[in-house]
Amino acid sequence: MAPDPVRLSKFLSLVLRHQPEAIGLVLDSQGWAVIDDLIARAVAAGTAFSRADLDHVVATSDKKRFTVSEDGQRIRAAQGHSVAVELGLTSREPPAVLYHGTATRFVDAIMAEGLKPQSRQQVHLSADVATATNVGRRHGKPIVLQVDSAAMHRAGLKFFIADNGVWLTDHVPPEYLAVQAAQ
Repeated sequence: MAPDPVRLSKFLSLVLRHQPEAIGLVLDSQGWAVIDDLIARAVAAGTAFSRADLDHVVATSDKKRFTVSEDGQRIRAAQGHSVAVELGLTSREPPAVLYHGTATRFVDAIMAEGLKPQSRQQVHLSADVATATNVGRRHGKPIVLQVDSAAMHRAGLKFFIADNGVWLTDHVPPEYLAVQAAQ
């Protein structure tokens, strides 16, 4: 019986972003894991799935959380790591405005200190309000922060875009933030 795709996606997020050691998996410096090793270690740890199951989750994930290498032998999380990895992304010029979804209870602290990566390696930003609203909704009553990414870029702050389209930066100082209504 094929595993539930949502549960498999959550499991893959856990071991490829946060806790590879939970199944004895070793990620390389760029976050890649050998797919055959991932499957074997997952099965040994009690989470059975096939390569076809993995390919289905990768292909159908609406958030495109995972990237398979060009040779089809390795997989990594596209972004969102709490373990140290260097994704090898090249700095890019961002759109003039980006967005960050959060819960209303965090706004005061964010407006005082800016956006910080918290447990992740970088701050995640969206190119549209709807996506940011959905992200904020996962944390409570959503609110969207507008980021003046053009001004940040002019000031020398760097932006990267993950394989799944999420914009990444190390920190967003409060002077580049404005509150915008969620959708």
